[in-house]
Amino acid sequence: MNVFRTSLRPAYRPLHLAFRQPIATRSFGYSLRRLQDVVPPPPPPPRSRPSRFIRGSLYALKGVALLIGSTVVGVTVVTAGILVHDAFTYTEGHVKGIKVNPLALNPQRGGPKNLPILTHLIDDEEDEAKQKLSQKPKLVIVGGGWGAVGVLKSLNPGDYHVVIVSPDTYNHFTPLLPSAAVGTVSLRSLVESLRKLMARVDGHFIHGKAVDVVMSERLLEVEAPAIGDQKSQRLYIPYDKLVIAVGSVSASHGVTGLNHCFQLKTIGDAREIRRRVIENFEVASLPTTSPEERKRLLSFVICGGGPTGVETAAEISDLVQEDIMQYYPKILREEVQISIIQSRDHILNTYSEKISDYAEKKFQRDEVNVIVNARVKEVKADKVIYTIKDPETGKVKEHEISSNFVLWSTGIAMNPFTQRVSDLLPNQVHKRAIVVDAHLRVKGAPLGTVYAVGDASTIETSLLGYLLDLVEESDVNKDGKIDFDEWRILVRKLKKKVPMSSKHLEKVKELFESYDSDSDNSLNLNELAALLVEIGNKITTLPATAQVASQQGKYLGAKFSKLAKQHNVMTENDVFDDDDDSYADAFQYRHLGSLAYIGNAAVFDLGKWSATGGLAAMYAWRSVYWTEQVSARTKALLMVDWVMRGLFGRDLSKL
Repeated sequence: MNVFRTSLRPAYRPLHLAFRQPIATRSFGYSLRRLQDVVPPPPPPPRSRPSRFIRGSLYALKGVALLIGSTVVGVTVVTAGILVHDAFTYTEGHVKGIKVNPLALNPQRGGPKNLPILTHLIDDEEDEAKQKLSQKPKLVIVGGGWGAVGVLKSLNPGDYHVVIVSPDTYNHFTPLLPSAAVGTVSLRSLVESLRKLMARVDGHFIHGKAVDVVMSERLLEVEAPAIGDQKSQRLYIPYDKLVIAVGSVSASHGVTGLNHCFQLKTIGDAREIRRRVIENFEVASLPTTSPEERKRLLSFVICGGGPTGVETAAEISDLVQEDIMQYYPKILREEVQISIIQSRDHILNTYSEKISDYAEKKFQRDEVNVIVNARVKEVKADKVIYTIKDPETGKVKEHEISSNFVLWSTGIAMNPFTQRVSDLLPNQVHKRAIVVDAHLRVKGAPLGTVYAVGDASTIETSLLGYLLDLVEESDVNKDGKIDFDEWRILVRKLKKKVPMSSKHLEKVKELFESYDSDSDNSLNLNELAALLVEIGNKITTLPATAQVASQQGKYLGAKFSKLAKQHNVMTENDVFDDDDDSYADAFQYRHLGSLAYIGNAAVFDLGKWSATGGLAAMYAWRSVYWTEQVSARTKALLMVDWVMRGLFGRDLSKL
């Protein structure tokens, strides 16, 4: 027992004493090595952490390295893409054995004036696809504006042999011409080649201007431009369908001296305006220029308070505030005077009253002089004479503004070709445009052959011509009168024939009761005639805007494609192509809103509601116009122009 106790005693000694003396007894399996395994090792000394500044610097270096690396990779990829593109683009093309019809090189003569008739074009037989197109119906479009491009966009390729006749080889974006006139955007950013736009439908382009049309023989007379000492030549282009989309010119309103004015309808107009504006500031900067002459040079007069006139005034004001102030003598800014002469009570009178008031207050802050209820009497080389009627005395007072720059932007009138077409047709009595029906067919021309869109046309608002047809289609019991049930049928048919009358035919019962003068619960022919005349007088014509022209062009393109698709079926059922009602509805305009730029701000008139604002509205205005560009190329150029103007200002050079 004692031995046992003695042998056990070391095992029960405190642990800290066990490390001082070795354990002699091994029978219990204790060893120093196992005890050392049980005791955990001491923790390592704490590692010093980098300071917050060092950590931030490391993150910044990583970001810079990542940016540099991504930039190098991006530049490498772009450069490689350009090299690959160039390798496949800049190749030598060799063509041999191109077929050309002999009649294309030596066209036969004919027509009333015995001119060459282009029955075949030079590239009609280049390939199999064009050979097939040459057998298709001939669609000739006169003009290269919004209406013409609208037709090209909605026309199905392969349906027609398309020919565009235009004195300009390009389409230009008219709403941004005021911006181009002061260098906010480049002129090149607003144009796109008509040949490129026509490539989608494999169309043909004839550089020239239409001067006459022989409707009985379906021949369009075209005058090709003269080159050098050569005389201009005239020729005939045959057509199956002719679309007149030549636009308009500015109305003179009987004012003399308009030869001293600028207009703003073409790229050439914008270029000439830019030259004059820069020239005025340069001459006004000379020390030898007298104070009176400097005042005249720095006076800019805009005749007309519509969108074009208002936007031009706003662009000139922006030019003065943002660029002239910085690069020209400061005295020029003090003496600049911008004036708008408007014949109505307000500028932008076709917009809502809220927008007109906002624009006038904005111009007042920008020191743009707005003269309302005034009429221009005469324009001279050095001044503008206008009159204002005194509201108190009723007397007309005459005023004048000294100026070396006058922009004329007051209404539209026919250009020479539309005037010629109007003169050929006895029932064309409108003074500003060709009258067309609801299907955009020219009134008086052979049905289904001649159409007109855009500023060159105006839709007929008179409903009296539909009276007999409506009565025949709606008079169910054939008693010569229209009862209420038949009146509802007549209203539906009238809305379909003339969509512009729809909003004036909403109160069907009230209209019926108000014109039932003899209270016999029916309308006779006289009562119906009076009703239709009243409704026709209430219909307003469509505005001469790019939006209207574009929608009309797209409508015609889609309608012509529908006709081509249904042509065989219509022929089998003895339905003629000239009956547009048999295969298409009448044109219906959908107003998408109007907008205008008023100097680092913009206004929107969207019908039931309107919006005004500063920079946010201006960027919205830019976004709308950017999306309406006709090609990806013009979109890219326009975006670059806006960025460059923001970074470096406008180009002030006189080119």
